[in-house]
Amino acid sequence: MRRSLEWLAPGLGLKRWVVLAFAGGVLLVYSVLFGIGVLWSPQLMRGLGMGWLENRHWAALLLSIDGFAVGLFALVYGGRRVWLFQRTTPESVGEIRVASRLARGPRVVAVGGGNGLAALLRGLKAHTSNLTAVVTMADDGGSSGLLRRDMGMPPPGDLRNCLVALADDESMMSRLFQYRFPVDGGLQGHSFGNLFITALAEVTGDFDHAVREATSVLKVRGRVLPSTLDDVVLHAQLEDGSHVTGESTITASERLPRRVWLTPEAPRGVPQALAAIARAQLVVLGPGSLYTSVIPNVLVPEVREAIAATRAWVVYVCNVMTQPGETDGYTAADHVAALYRHGLAGLIDAVLVNEAPVSDQLVATYGRFGARPVVVDDRRLKAFGVKVVRAPVAAESDVVRHDPDRLSQALVRLVR
Repeated sequence: MRRSLEWLAPGLGLKRWVVLAFAGGVLLVYSVLFGIGVLWSPQLMRGLGMGWLENRHWAALLLSIDGFAVGLFALVYGGRRVWLFQRTTPESVGEIRVASRLARGPRVVAVGGGNGLAALLRGLKAHTSNLTAVVTMADDGGSSGLLRRDMGMPPPGDLRNCLVALADDESMMSRLFQYRFPVDGGLQGHSFGNLFITALAEVTGDFDHAVREATSVLKVRGRVLPSTLDDVVLHAQLEDGSHVTGESTITASERLPRRVWLTPEAPRGVPQALAAIARAQLVVLGPGSLYTSVIPNVLVPEVREAIAATRAWVVYVCNVMTQPGETDGYTAADHVAALYRHGLAGLIDAVLVNEAPVSDQLVATYGRFGARPVVVDDRRLKAFGVKVVRAPVAAESDVVRHDPDRLSQALVRLVR
């Protein structure tokens, strides 16, 4: 009895198939009786309320056959769906309910890269499965950089982080994907996930196909897509006018970037990513490194055009702390100004900023490395025409980071 009631719980999507099967059965029986009435018993036809067709023999017969076919289809199709539900184990009922709830969640596209995007995805997957991560392909450091140079393939590192963040659970496979080999060995500090994606790309001959296969292996909730599959290189003009090339070089420079660009200048966007942005209810930029994780995505012209055309809320999640080498001394408005300089002028609807205090101890610790909490200058932000959304989204341990749960809740509230 308890199990039967479980199947009738809201959110499973079962009752619609029960009703369809029942309605199909009723229509099937009615059509059979009506057919008998057409062929042999006019009284039965009149008893079924179809006496007005008594003198239209062929029309009545065709109507009976049509009703029989529709009823049979509804009964078989609805009954099959009910049977498939009944084959599910009791432990899976809750999983089905969760999956059904997540399938009704908002359509969200998160644009960025690095640890910031992974943390955001880890929170958002609890609210929706209609989730797409659009990831920068400008990484040229570490394991990704080595594979990019040696194998001539797009960098897999940021994609790997996002795949693990969206994995359905923290399984052994997720931990395996993040395992990094020792730097003194022959694998030179590569992560297993990077090597796995690289091997898949070699076997299938298609990097995009390799990412889809990795998605299946990790049972990812949502999709992870590169912003472009072209071989792009990130360049920067620094505040003194000099130029540097390569993402890792930019972050290591002593002077701040003023402007960044890609070569080739007009890389092609990934069609699935563009379609996701077009259908989205919420497009989230950041959090993460402003010039090396967030902006490289919008330097892809088709991605920028898709953001301009979407009807979704476009929200920039401002970092909690400034980043040495990229945003020293930046206020929240300075972050938005940088986005505006790179093609997003007038396209950002809101800026989400942290309102949770950062402890004096951590402020002092970060200060020794040249970082400080990002100041929220409301007047300048309003002059840019953006809505300022404040929420206590920071979490402290030995570092200051966005809390995935609080951040995702603050964002989802904007579209509910």
